Amino acid sequence: MSIDFDLSDAQRALKSTAREFAEEVLRPAAEHADRIADPQQAFAAMRPVYAQAAAAGLTSMFLPREYGGGGSSQVDFLIAIEELCAVDPGFPTILLVNGLALMPILWHGTEEQRERWIGRAAADTTGDFLAGWVVSERGGTANFDHPSPLAGIQVVADLDAGTGRVTLNGEKHWPCNAGGWDLRGADVNVCVVRTDRTVGGRGGLGAVIVERDTAGVEYEVIDKLAHRTCQNVTMTFRDVHVPEENLLAVGDGDLLINRNFTWSSPIASIAAVAVARAAYDFALKWARTFTGGGSAPIIHHQAVGNLLSDVAGKIEAGRYLSWKAAHYQDTHPGEGHALGAMDKVFCGDLMQSVVVDCMRIVGVNALDRKFPMAKLYREASVFSLYDAGNLAMQRRRAWGVMADPAFSPDTFSNSSSLPFDRSMEGYGIVTDRR
Repeated sequence: MSIDFDLSDAQRALKSTAREFAEEVLRPAAEHADRIADPQQAFAAMRPVYAQAAAAGLTSMFLPREYGGGGSSQVDFLIAIEELCAVDPGFPTILLVNGLALMPILWHGTEEQRERWIGRAAADTTGDFLAGWVVSERGGTANFDHPSPLAGIQVVADLDAGTGRVTLNGEKHWPCNAGGWDLRGADVNVCVVRTDRTVGGRGGLGAVIVERDTAGVEYEVIDKLAHRTCQNVTMTFRDVHVPEENLLAVGDGDLLINRNFTWSSPIASIAAVAVARAAYDFALKWARTFTGGGSAPIIHHQAVGNLLSDVAGKIEAGRYLSWKAAHYQDTHPGEGHALGAMDKVFCGDLMQSVVVDCMRIVGVNALDRKFPMAKLYREASVFSLYDAGNLAMQRRRAWGVMADPAFSPDTFSNSSSLPFDRSMEGYGIVTDRR
């Protein structure tokens, strides 16, 4: 029987190593950084942890072996990420965004671009290298494939064929890692831009590689509620010049965005599962010892036992859906857009409610900052909002695939191939004012 949820010996070892790193290296640093008021200082405080993660191969395990990476499967990456996120989901977001920046170069870049940037990232064992994925704008990203050139992505890239130079103007809002450790920029920022002012998102977008210390780029750090151990910025371009050879996926930026958020969906989903797992672990221990003023621990009360049972089942379901989405991607590279979106929506929305249920079990003590529940509540609020928001972008990505005649309710249970194409884009876009 091909369906198998048993971890291999190597995967068990990976899980153990990642859990040890999370508990011994990540936890004390993350707890300290989360209390730092200045967001950039909080991010910078994680640099020693990042250096140790790089030395352990965690920052490049998802990159292909041919470029010096670990060559891990998507499922393997999820096993490691769950252990890290159960301690702090902000720090692993740095690793996730490295992938979001580098995978488009792997898929759409030239061999020279791959060897330069992916090879450099894989060779980093000191924790100096950072990559940024720069797509979100203040107007939002959900309508990136809108047919109007005046909607969606509005950072423009104008190519001067005479000089071989591309000029960037506009603003990005919320990119992660993009400012770098010192606000001089990540080593490489992969920016989705409008390369054609005359057409909509399908055909009018591309990406450009912006290197560290590029003149004309400004970074302003965003002070945010949660995930304080990673960095988000507002990134402003004022007549920023980059060489033409830094362009990639010109005219195919919409496909790049869709594939990239498909790659990241199970990773973001397992992060949500991990935060819920951490809340469940605390609530279970609490219920086994806290009497609530009665004569026995509250786990013996029917209401608490029933709620814990629901919580446990939801976490298991979320984990296995994430593994399924990752396994599908390992089996069908470049596919799984609908399954990834379903996974992201299911886990991002459901796990937030799981954390709240765990707080109900703990009671008012969940609000006490000396316990982890308050932080887990903050962290859980992120998952339905980031990495392509659940309400708009993720749901309509799944919708577009399901509307295709080739889709069947058996597609994913049978692990059938279903390539994504532009006919699946554009669902849910409103083109007229009402």
